[in-house]
Parts: sequence; structure tokens; C-alpha cells
Amino acid sequence: MPSHVFADRPAGQPPERGTVDALIDQTRRLLGDVDAVRRDSVDAVPDEAGPEARWQRALYELAVHQLSDLDRHLAQLRDGPAARNGVPAQRPAADLRPASAATRVGSADWNLLTDEAIWSEELYEILGRDPASPALTLDELSAVVHADDQPKLTAMVTDCLIDGKPIDGEFRIVRPDDTVRAVHMMGEPVLDADGSTASMWAVVRDVSELRRSQRAVSETRDSLQRQRHIAQTEHRLAVELQEAVLPPWRGSLRLPHGGPGGLHVAARYLPSSTGTPTGGNWYDALELPDGKTLLTVGDLTGQGVAVTSGMAMLLGAVRGMAVCDTPPADLLGRLGHLLDNAVRPALGSALCCRYDPVERTLAWAQAGHPAPLLFRDGTGRALTPPQGVLLGATSGARYEQTEERLRGGDVLLLHTDALVPRRGEKAAAGRLLALAPRLARARDAQECVRVVTDAFGSGEREDDACVLIARIDS
Repeated sequence: MPSHVFADRPAGQPPERGTVDALIDQTRRLLGDVDAVRRDSVDAVPDEAGPEARWQRALYELAVHQLSDLDRHLAQLRDGPAARNGVPAQRPAADLRPASAATRVGSADWNLLTDEAIWSEELYEILGRDPASPALTLDELSAVVHADDQPKLTAMVTDCLIDGKPIDGEFRIVRPDDTVRAVHMMGEPVLDADGSTASMWAVVRDVSELRRSQRAVSETRDSLQRQRHIAQTEHRLAVELQEAVLPPWRGSLRLPHGGPGGLHVAARYLPSSTGTPTGGNWYDALELPDGKTLLTVGDLTGQGVAVTSGMAMLLGAVRGMAVCDTPPADLLGRLGHLLDNAVRPALGSALCCRYDPVERTLAWAQAGHPAPLLFRDGTGRALTPPQGVLLGATSGARYEQTEERLRGGDVLLLHTDALVPRRGEKAAAGRLLALAPRLARARDAQECVRVVTDAFGSGEREDDACVLIARIDS
């Protein structure tokens, strides 16, 4: 057998054993660190977790798989090839792990002058062939290659032997048990003293598991991107639906349009500061046929298009029943009935008020919602709430109603519970009531809303919120 000359230059000398051992130690330390992070970060995540968790798990598995392969390849480099030359090479005591066709690298040498083939024992394992059987020649090798990939192998071997091009490509092999695996072959022609091709050597690696891990990463990444696209689309639809449903007026609105004792009304919707999807918050002010005014705020639990659609249904029902002169307490009872019979069960809170500009009285009821805040003469207080449970919490729930007599110059503040971030209802009311001196100086309802949003509009709010302010004519 002539000495190997690769691309007209002598073969490189094998690395010193201590150098490779150092690389193996570094690889195993890194493998241990990555595996530990994987166990702590993703192994505890249930299989039904979202696409981002699945994508993270797939990436960690790919990294562990590649580092495990690198460890084994370096060990082979340190220990030398296990060529079948009569006596199989022995694995060192330090590497007692069983050989695996999925992680080993085999080598082959095909002598074109004698038609002799020499395989390492790892190549027999990869191809699933009996080590006692003779190694396949180059002409016979195509017999174990998948039929669709045989032209690819033929082209690579031809380019190597005739044009002297290195081999570097993947193809599928069919093992005797009919399993199909992907292998990666790299090799070069070996030239004799006259420059003619005397033989060809190659290393073959089973990359089936690596490709499986890469496909898993790609598929979970694509799934994550699809989920993000769906979430973005749903958020856009929810925002558009919300904008179509909530009152279109901007600035202060005077209700009713004629007569004394009316209201100047302004409101504001405040989105979440954490990027969560649009929720089911609403506000409304509506002049009723009898000259009274409906004031309402509410919040349907959850986020997304379905919740915004449910909010639109409830707000439409509120408007319809209010126009039909339904008292606030009865109105909330019927809203609860709607939620009880909805396709998707849900909970909601609501505040419904009806203002009489002639008597200057506010009749109101609440369903698990923060009470209105009344500001008068530079001070403020929360109105005492009548009894009322969350909408959808109890079938057939009944709601109480109460009245409050108002004066000219009074300011009413209605809000949903996420207006003041991370506060209980009493603490939130206390912080809002502290704005009394500033609200007393405000010129109109719109400026009152600006005072509130300046104080709480930029906080770290985990949910969206609404604020509605009504100022009684003097």
C-alpha cells in the first residue's frame, strides 16, 4: 500500500495525546454545564407548554447532542482508528460507553490498484453490517445507499477519482434491518508518486440524530413564529374591534345636550404597560330618551379577540337595556344572565349609573366593581356600594341599587380596577382621592382626566384600564 499523500502534501501528524485530553476535558465540562442548565430551565416544563418552551427544549437537546458527539470524536482522535487489520483495536478503560451508530465516526480506504477495501469497525456499526463480512468496494458501496441518493454518491466518487475533488456530502443509507439513516462522508484521493489516483480514503459519520435535532429546532422555531404572528394578528383585531365599539368622542362631552344640571364627561382608555393583549375594559356615556344619562365602566376578564368580542356584546346589551329604561340593578342582573348562557364562561365586573339632571340624583349599582369616587369642595370620598357580585359568578344573582344626590361642581370618577397598578381596592381609592386638590383646580372634565393619567397613566400596569370623569354643571 503506498504511503498516503493528500492533495500532493504529506499527511499531518496526529496530535499529541495530552493536547486532545485537554480538549476532551473542556468539552465534558461544557457538556455538563449545558446539561445542567437544560435540566433546570426546560426539563421541568410540561410537554403541553407553549411553542417557545418547546423551541428552547429542542435547542438545548441539539446543543447537548453536538457536544456529546464532539466528546466522542475527540476520544476517537486520541485513541486512533479501530481499523480491521486482523486485530480489532481495544477501547481504553476510560471509555467504556457502548459504541453507537448514531454517534461514532467510521473510516474507509479503497485501493484502486488492488480493489482492496479496509473499513474501521465503527463503519461496520454505522452501516449495520457484520464485522466478519468483507468490506464493500466502491462499486459495491452503492448497494447500501438509498436509491434516490445513489446518483449523488456516484457523482461525488467520480469527481474525487477523476478530477481530484474532495468528497463532502450527505446521503442516506439503508441498513439490513431496513432502517434508513443519514450519513455525512468526507474524503480525498490519494495520489501515487506519478500523480495518479491510487486510492481514496473517507470518514463517514452518522448524522441522523443531529439532523433530527436540527429539524426539531426548525419546526419549533417555525411554530413559535406562527404563534407570534397569530398573536399579533389577534391583537390588531382586538384593538380595531375595541376602537369600533368604544365611544368615538374625544375631549369633553356635554350630556344631555340641553337643559340645566347636565354633565361634562371625558374618558380615557389606558393600555397595559407589559405588552399583554387587549382586554375587555369598557367605558360609556350615553344620553337616554328621557333626558337622563347612562354612565358605565366595566371589565371582562381575560385578553384577546374573544374577550374583546364579549366586551362588545356586553356593552351593546348595556346600551340597549338602558335605552329601554331598565334600572341599573336590573340591568346588571340581565348582564349576568347573558354571561351565564355564553358559549365561553367568563367573569366580569361592571358599574352602571343613571344620572337625572333635573333631580341631580345618581342611581347606581355595581357587580364586584370599585365604587365611584365623589370629589366635592377639594376633598373626595368613595360612595358606599350596594351589594353585588361579579357578573357570571352566580346564576340568578340579584343586585341592589342606591342613590346619591349631587351638587353643581361635583366631580365623579369611575374607573376599572387596573388603573392604579399593584394596589388593592382601598389603597387604589386612597391614591385617587389624594388627587382631590388638583381635580378641584381643573377647568373641565378633560383636564380632570389629564390629572389622573398624569398620575397613573405611565405606571407598570399589568392590565389595561379605563377612567371616566363626569363633572356636574354649576
